[in-house]
Amino acid sequence: MTASTHAAHLAELNVATLRHPLDDPRMTPFVEMLDPVNAAADEAPGFVWRLVEDGAADATGLRPAGQDVIVNLSVWETQEALWDYTYRSGHLEVMRRRREWFERHVESHLVLWWVPAGHLPTVGEALERLADLRAHGPSPRAFTFASSYTAAEAAEHLRADAAGAA
Repeated sequence: MTASTHAAHLAELNVATLRHPLDDPRMTPFVEMLDPVNAAADEAPGFVWRLVEDGAADATGLRPAGQDVIVNLSVWETQEALWDYTYRSGHLEVMRRRREWFERHVESHLVLWWVPAGHLPTVGEALERLADLRAHGPSPRAFTFASSYTAAEAAEHLRADAAGAA
């Protein structure tokens, strides 16, 4: 995990439904991009952490959202750092070709939320945030790039929720 001076970090979960098993030859280009794309993430400015299966270089073997669904869970210092990596790096090539390898999602497949610096979200926590976004739409608790909230807005929302529950 990378050290940071930020009080809050941005957590990200992305789920993708495979068109074919990872060992299918039609998936070879995607599989071949995994190591370089993950290495680029690990070295990207603002990168903090990403989920990796024990004994593996990535999380593609984990299937907590379904047997044909792969998950990407990561933490970044800022939303801008995640945006830059996602849309201004070699990762963009994967994004451009995603329809070759993944089904189109009808419901949200990406969720963002703020976590205290140093907190590493669990897959269960991430899937709960995705479910919240799907059920209730964007909020400071679970949002997207298109409907984002700042860490301060999320913290204020959490304080208001806590005060209302008391």
